[in-house]
Amino acid sequence: MLEYNFEQAGYETVSALDGEQGVALAGTERPDVIVLDIMLPIIDGFEVCRILKNDNAVSHIPIIILSAKSQETDKVVGLELGADDYVTKPFSPRELIARTRAILRRGRRQHLNDEIKIGDITIDGARHKVTVGSEEISLTFTEFKLLEFMARRPGVVFSRSRILDAVSGEDAIVYDRTVDAHIKSLRHKLGAAKDYIETVRGAGYRFRDV
Repeated sequence: MLEYNFEQAGYETVSALDGEQGVALAGTERPDVIVLDIMLPIIDGFEVCRILKNDNAVSHIPIIILSAKSQETDKVVGLELGADDYVTKPFSPRELIARTRAILRRGRRQHLNDEIKIGDITIDGARHKVTVGSEEISLTFTEFKLLEFMARRPGVVFSRSRILDAVSGEDAIVYDRTVDAHIKSLRHKLGAAKDYIETVRGAGYRFRDV
């Protein structure tokens, strides 16, 4: 059904019947976006997401999780593993295609201007590359957008909903822990530079103005 609807909307598709095949196809086909079910044979979707997001060759590919697991905790798990969106069943194919288009549009609109360098962090929008000191770190699409958005406005406090609007678009599923999950993952990856992202209690987050 998904293949039919995506192809009718003008997309080329390739599909996998289990998680192991999905990981392999992601590496060989390098799709523009991955729609990932959770209840998969051999390797479940959460593990597929973890494997892909830890592989520098494919970690930049946006992942939309598609699942019957609708609890907020399941959504947070998926987002903490690096997924960019989470659609619960039952769903409308039109909604899923709209979310896919939104993610692809955000990728095309990505900033291509000069580098941002603040302290030990360098953000290269043209190459979708972030380094801390001399070490390159691997970020998901959403993590990169979040870091770039805040780093371009150091010292400004942003609410969670404002951050979601900026990095996910108006069609995102809006709840506070979505941003918290991405921030937690981003801080972990930044390592020694994690303190550049500051929590403003009761207000949101800001990038430290150095």
